[in-house]
Amino acid sequence: MFTLRQRFYQPQHLLLAMAFIMPLVFSVWMVLLNNFVVEKASFTGREIGILQSLREVPGFLAFTAVYLLLFIKEQKLALLSLAITAIGVAATGFFPSVFGLYITTVIMSVGFHYFETVNQSLTLQWVDKDNTPHFMGKLLSAKSVASLVAFSSVWLLMDYFTWSYQATYTLFGGVALVMTLLLAMTFQQFPSPTEQSKKLILRKKYWLFYALTFFSGARRQIFVVFAGFLMVEKFGYSVADISALFLINYVFNWLFAPAIGKIIGKVGERKTLLFEYTGLILLFISYGLVDTGFVAAILYVVDHLLFALAIAIKTYFQKIAEPQDIAASAGVSFSINHIAAVVIPALLGIVWLTNPSWVFFVGAGFAACSLALSLLVPDKPVQGIEWRFKAVEKSA
Repeated sequence: MFTLRQRFYQPQHLLLAMAFIMPLVFSVWMVLLNNFVVEKASFTGREIGILQSLREVPGFLAFTAVYLLLFIKEQKLALLSLAITAIGVAATGFFPSVFGLYITTVIMSVGFHYFETVNQSLTLQWVDKDNTPHFMGKLLSAKSVASLVAFSSVWLLMDYFTWSYQATYTLFGGVALVMTLLLAMTFQQFPSPTEQSKKLILRKKYWLFYALTFFSGARRQIFVVFAGFLMVEKFGYSVADISALFLINYVFNWLFAPAIGKIIGKVGERKTLLFEYTGLILLFISYGLVDTGFVAAILYVVDHLLFALAIAIKTYFQKIAEPQDIAASAGVSFSINHIAAVVIPALLGIVWLTNPSWVFFVGAGFAACSLALSLLVPDKPVQGIEWRFKAVEKSA
């Protein structure tokens, strides 16, 4: 019995459990948001724009997580952040006003972004380098299952049982909070293999990782903000149509993400990133030229699948990083990723008004920059050989 307990209460199982809880509660917040703010708080484009900008600010400030590690262990900070997210979502339905929604969104977002930052750090510390790609694929699969549960439950509760927004938000926030408390009580404090630096770290030798992270964030914003908007504005997709696309995306991730992780582990980060960004160049150009809704939907699903390949950026960093730098660098990389989130939607929104296709051609340009950067990733990245030309120097 003791052996079975030891086998279950492992760091990887805690990571998988937390990876399930976060999208379970966040997906509910996300899928209900637009209808809730319009129906209950009379939001216009101005208010929803401000709300989304406020939501991204904690992501931009994620580097401050490293300072919290002076007072609290990473594992406890991850669970605390998960609990804060759950509280923010549970409270959302009780404050159907402009400022009420701004406040609950910021609370939810602080928990979400600190959790994602610390969770990434713990994964890179606790999981062996050879197994990280496959394990990260498992994490994506767990997140997809949780999102599927959330979307289907919201549909059942609100369409079939006619639950209110308040009751739905409270239920999922409460369930997530209880699940988080159970994890805190049942899992022991796992030791870190290496004592983590408690100061902000920005190292010159990690420049390629930082650059890849920035352009990854820029590409993500074009997908999140403009790809779905294209479906609605140009092709007249309904809420049900968009929901169906979400479900297809999550089913594909659930089925294929672990296999994608295994493939990354076999072929390596360089080949994976070259494939991803070559595909993205073609994809964004196709977005700009597409004239049928069915083809656009296929592009949307393929685009989402390519997200899974971004695992390669994280595993590349795990291989080149000094072990004590991982926690501090996770916060920095999250902030770099969110620089694009603060700037790009507003700038490209202006471009969209002139010609929507240009937005996606800009995305193809971002993908081309990422492709050029990925050429510099070594075939076998390790500490001391962080980029390709450096590898040539060392072998010379």
